Amino acid sequence: MSKICGLIKSLKIFQFKNLKAATLSRGFFYSILLTTTILKRPNDYLWQMVDYLVVGLGLAGIAFCERLKQNGLSFKVVSDDSQTSSQVAGGLYNPVILKRFTLAWKADIQLHLAKSFYSDLESRLNVQLNYPLQVFRRFHSIEEQNQWFEASDRDSLNHFLSPKLHKNSNQYLNAPLGFGEVLHTGRIDTSALIEYYRKSLIEQNLLIQNRFEHNQLAMEQNHIFYQSTKAKRVVFCEGFGVKSNPYFDYLPINGSKGEYLLVKAPELKETRAIKSSLFIIPLGEDVYQVGANYEWKDKTNLATEVAKRWILERFEDLVTCDYEIVGQIAGVRPTVADRRPLVGRHPKYKRLFILNGFGSRGVLIAPFASSQLLRFIENDESIDDEMNVDRFEKKFS
Repeated sequence: MSKICGLIKSLKIFQFKNLKAATLSRGFFYSILLTTTILKRPNDYLWQMVDYLVVGLGLAGIAFCERLKQNGLSFKVVSDDSQTSSQVAGGLYNPVILKRFTLAWKADIQLHLAKSFYSDLESRLNVQLNYPLQVFRRFHSIEEQNQWFEASDRDSLNHFLSPKLHKNSNQYLNAPLGFGEVLHTGRIDTSALIEYYRKSLIEQNLLIQNRFEHNQLAMEQNHIFYQSTKAKRVVFCEGFGVKSNPYFDYLPINGSKGEYLLVKAPELKETRAIKSSLFIIPLGEDVYQVGANYEWKDKTNLATEVAKRWILERFEDLVTCDYEIVGQIAGVRPTVADRRPLVGRHPKYKRLFILNGFGSRGVLIAPFASSQLLRFIENDESIDDEMNVDRFEKKFS
């Protein structure tokens, strides 16, 4: 047995950074991995038994943990906070795609679930998370105004788009053609949500604050073992970090980096979120979150000068008062090729699940998708076909 472990160590098969370099089939790799991790487990190990091990603590991980709490199921979370997209997100819940004036995917259903979900979280965590906020879309042409009127008359959108046009009343905004108003909108303070949720988990001894080591995951027929935890199932909520997950790396997550500037503009005095070629989101105390861009090549969480210039060019086209840049933040959104979430079970290992791929709409999608995943696991209810990972099963080999 020691010879087998030594041979495997020498080949470094269990180190996932070398996985693609190894000329092994995926199936053989899994067999070796499971064998070695099981062999490594001490016989006298004291395991902490839970129903679920949740990997990741962004919007997806928090939403799934809440569903577990609501259903009386036990869990532990592993997170090292390496994925920042949920923390730096604008946090707007807006049911309309404002570039084309169309309803976002299932946004009407998601909005209803999201409002009650975050309200319950506010009560439990004793912190304000939901800030009702008007969203105004700046018009660039008369043609856009006409398109807005047409859209607001559609059955799918008349609940969300006001037919009334608003003249610009802010002397420091360049908007001669005025604005259209999106209804039933607001902002979730995602940074506060993650901070307070993490504190709550720490107080309950439910958070393992370390990087998840996939090579330490061992699977048996009825349970999964990870370090000192024994669980019935594992749910991966890793965001763009799933690219380093050897079980789900076959899924087509591209990742789009987004950056925001934090701008202090005391003269602006704007209380609405303004959408033009980017968003200007009021945070209070004369500070605004401005952005974001979409970058498809750079996959780091580092702020860049290129993005800063891109944002400022568009910001100065809209805002004419003096301002000061007080911060810049960045994160990589977990975006999918077909623009739909990734929710469901691994095609081979039936105790492994994924909740991911929310793109830039995680605030709305997370409560909806987490509910569907838990009902699928516990009650054998179906997952919406458009977000079920089974649609990519052919990519697994």
